[in-house]
Amino acid sequence: MKEISDLLGCSTNKVVYHMNKWGIERRSIGDAIYYKHNPNGDPFKLKTPETPEEHELYGLGIGLYWGEGNKANKHSVRLGNTDPELMKVFIRFLIELCGVALKDLRFGLQIFSDTDEQAVLDYWTNRLGVKASQFYKITVTISGSLGTYRRKSQYGVLTVYYHNKKLRDKLVGILPR
Repeated sequence: MKEISDLLGCSTNKVVYHMNKWGIERRSIGDAIYYKHNPNGDPFKLKTPETPEEHELYGLGIGLYWGEGNKANKHSVRLGNTDPELMKVFIRFLIELCGVALKDLRFGLQIFSDTDEQAVLDYWTNRLGVKASQFYKITVTISGSLGTYRRKSQYGVLTVYYHNKKLRDKLVGILPR
């Protein structure tokens, strides 16, 4: 409404008055921002699985999100793990069945302080076929004892992020209650 009032050179109250007078519905600020950033519609397109391979990928993707994904975050699809093959499956699910563009994915890494940041970044970019520019700043945790979990995560914990509330809500809606 503020943008409309600026374009027309009138007050926001006048825009509100006329919207009420003519029964024009208002969007929430969240919806308005979403539509402003996505003027051509959703940047994803859910696909119904058709082939046996797509059904398998669908089951794996939903299962991974259900078991490993962060459903508490209300604004993005997030999944973290140390296994690059598992992460590749989830990324394939997002790209092939959710219609997400690879370039729109972001990644986070959490590593231990005695790990070489560049080596870890190179490991994940090579394994996943993504650009280093898609990674957020690496989170470094001070190393403690030499436990078995630490050995398993020598390349850190990778989190894949797709920042889209609508896709997140659709995926959560698919999960068993």
